[in-house]
Amino acid sequence: MIRTLAITKDNKLLEYLTLEQLKSDTIQWYWVDLTAPTEEEGKLLQDYFHFHPLAIEDCFNLLQRPKLDHYDDIQFLILHAIEHPSLVAKEINMFVGPNFIVTFSLEQIQVIEEARERVRKQSSGWQIGPLFAAHAVIDKTVDQYFPCVHQIEDGLDDLESSHNEIVSNMDQLFAIRSRLLKLRRTIIPMRDLLYHVINSNRIPGLKEHLFYFSDIHDHLLKLTDMIESNREITADLRDSYISLNSNRMNSIMKTLTVITVIFMPLTFLAGVYGMNFTNMPELGWKWGYFIVIGIMITVAGSMYVWFKRKGWFE
Repeated sequence: MIRTLAITKDNKLLEYLTLEQLKSDTIQWYWVDLTAPTEEEGKLLQDYFHFHPLAIEDCFNLLQRPKLDHYDDIQFLILHAIEHPSLVAKEINMFVGPNFIVTFSLEQIQVIEEARERVRKQSSGWQIGPLFAAHAVIDKTVDQYFPCVHQIEDGLDDLESSHNEIVSNMDQLFAIRSRLLKLRRTIIPMRDLLYHVINSNRIPGLKEHLFYFSDIHDHLLKLTDMIESNREITADLRDSYISLNSNRMNSIMKTLTVITVIFMPLTFLAGVYGMNFTNMPELGWKWGYFIVIGIMITVAGSMYVWFKRKGWFE
């Protein structure tokens, strides 16, 4: 699907022009969006726009890392939007030239729609130009990261509030860590991309509007800090689980050890008097059985009291 948007020299916004109409002298700049293109539409990148073959190759090879490449006076950017709630990254390819912007994506992405709507509403912003449209796409892409991170933080708050039930919430905790990892793989490369953008000297007109892109970079720095902070929280909760599990296991092992030690002398006495040798005078005593039972109870009780004083039952 091909959609066009153009700004005339008298700042009028026109939509759905043909590619030939975009060549008119009355057009100040234009935006061509190729969403889920057919094979024929995809060939326009080479046959009509004459973009560099390496950039075209990156458009069709998923999933490329977010990056910025310079091809003469054309800037090629790869962005990653996130699909909520699956957090699957979707690639947006963007070509920014002196008087045009071309966006290319193999599937429909809501970010593009929101950016086009911003351009429609602010047709005079920054003395509207391709760089403004590029900023709108990047800004909307980054804005959609925040709800994902905030949702994860809410889940962590719930886990922390039920800290005593952490053992039963471990599946949820590891699911959150997995989601944080997905976000981290997207946001950190995007942060690096914006760093290269704001420090580039090869993008015409960028210096006059640098603070807009620096603002996006600040948002990505904040998102990075939030993700790292949340990863530390999940690590602390995981360590707490391991510690609780270890303490519980130690308590069980201590109890079993105490019981085993108490029954060891009793087992010994039972073994001795269970041999039934002929010359065992104790076996012929009238009170022999009760005496042995009494000794066993005394030994067991004494050991129990001794372990109790040592604090083994606390």
